[in-house]
Amino acid sequence: MKDFTLEVRYRKNADGIAADPQPDWSFDAILFDLNSLEKRLKVSLQISSPPSKTDAPVLKWKAKNESPGPFVMQVLDDEFGVETDNVEEGHHNHRAMVAGRRFGCDELSISDGEDSEDESVFGMQGNLMPHVGFAEGTLSELTNEHQLGVMEVVRNQITELETCLIDENEKFASTVARVENYTKTRQELDRKFDMQYQRRIAEALDNHLTAVQRDHEHKSQIEERRIRDDAVREEAQRRERALHEEKVRQEKIKAEAEMQARLEAERVEAAKTAALEAEKRAAEEAAQKKKSADTKSSAAGVSINATEANGSQGSVLHVTKSAQPQGTVIRSAENALKLEERRLQIYNEVAAEMQMNPKMDYRKHEQKIARTIRQISGSEENVSAKASELFYLIKDPSCPQSISITAFAKKFVSVCENPTGSFHRSVYAYARVIVLVTSKVPRAMDVLISMLNQACIYTVPKHIIYSKSAFQTKEAYYKAIGYREEDGDIESTDRYVSRLSLCVKLYAAIVQTELEGIQNLHGLAEGWAWLARFLNGLPPNLYTVVALESFLQEIWSTVQEDTTSYGS
Repeated sequence: MKDFTLEVRYRKNADGIAADPQPDWSFDAILFDLNSLEKRLKVSLQISSPPSKTDAPVLKWKAKNESPGPFVMQVLDDEFGVETDNVEEGHHNHRAMVAGRRFGCDELSISDGEDSEDESVFGMQGNLMPHVGFAEGTLSELTNEHQLGVMEVVRNQITELETCLIDENEKFASTVARVENYTKTRQELDRKFDMQYQRRIAEALDNHLTAVQRDHEHKSQIEERRIRDDAVREEAQRRERALHEEKVRQEKIKAEAEMQARLEAERVEAAKTAALEAEKRAAEEAAQKKKSADTKSSAAGVSINATEANGSQGSVLHVTKSAQPQGTVIRSAENALKLEERRLQIYNEVAAEMQMNPKMDYRKHEQKIARTIRQISGSEENVSAKASELFYLIKDPSCPQSISITAFAKKFVSVCENPTGSFHRSVYAYARVIVLVTSKVPRAMDVLISMLNQACIYTVPKHIIYSKSAFQTKEAYYKAIGYREEDGDIESTDRYVSRLSLCVKLYAAIVQTELEGIQNLHGLAEGWAWLARFLNGLPPNLYTVVALESFLQEIWSTVQEDTTSYGS
């Protein structure tokens, strides 16, 4: 009887590496691997276990993505002396297989059981199977086929699960990649939006700074243009003022020449008249001695010739006063002379009070008053501060008020008589200080106006007519109208006219000053009265023209300032 060997059909080697004729695997190991894979994938796999016996053979199989072949029974032909190894080497490692029949292997057991007692014998006869019946062989074959089918199903499921796992991993990786790409895209967009926003902010800031710079440059240009216009305007005013002053000077020279000519003509005429009268008196001396004596006595008396003019304030009087040389004719309104006399009386009363303390030295107090007046400037703060200081100095109990008032008035009059370069800029400040102080000390206003009347007769207003019978020399007449004697000589007409103009300007600044809540004791009403008396009573000549012009200039400049303020 020939020997039969049951072997699994498989390749003996692959790429020069021999396969194990007895692979070490089992069905339980496959189930263990499947359960582990099921737990990892959280998928329950229900696999029914194949029927088995206690002594059923346990097979171990390693899947390599190929279906296992059926068991093949091989018969070795020893009689012909054919060597299997030689056949395998001659036919590219393929063994010559002979046809056999299938049979059951129920009694075959590879595991360690009862039939493995004699391991050495089993090892020697491992390729032989004991004789089994047809039913057992069929059952074993069916069991084997069932196991192979189950393994194939399990293998397919494992493959599908691995494929699904790979797909899920790929999907997850793709999703993660998309999320990362989306995140990067959003970050890039945010960065671009942030850059765009920063760029807009920078542009807006640049536009704002440009607008501010442009506005600043525009304002600077306007300011420069205004400064240039002011400079041009001041230059034009300066030229106009220079032309006007030159014109006034020429007019003064012309008027003075005319006056000299007129005075010379009057002198000649008076000399002729005197000669005629002398001849007439000599011819009639014998017959009319008494009448001649009466005529001389009447000439030494007071002659008043009244004439009517426009209104009561326009009445012009020719008055010969005892304080003036005999025969002096004064042109002025009667009420103006009365006011002058009343102020002179107040001045004399103050002077009398001063004489009551002849031994006391108040020069330091007077110097404080003079220094305060010199410090007056055009600002409102300075005016208020200096007015308060002067008021407290006048009210100082350590010094008689009469002395303080006299020093106060004398210093302001001396500013007109000895002016500084800042007089024209400070004249209104002087007037405001005077109004503020005299509103609290009324006698100071009367004393100040009286001193102004003495320094300049045109602030009364009044004018003295020259007469040879009243004045022996021209110098006497000049002294009567206010000329001063300097080093034994009479001052020049220009100097006298300049002082006259400053006195009238200070007077005009006082009368036109109006302060809210402050009463001006010598305000606009006195100014209008002065103007009416001046126009109605004084004759036109060099002095009256200068006085009127100075008064109107101060009043007109104030009107212009008020008009400019109202217009703006």
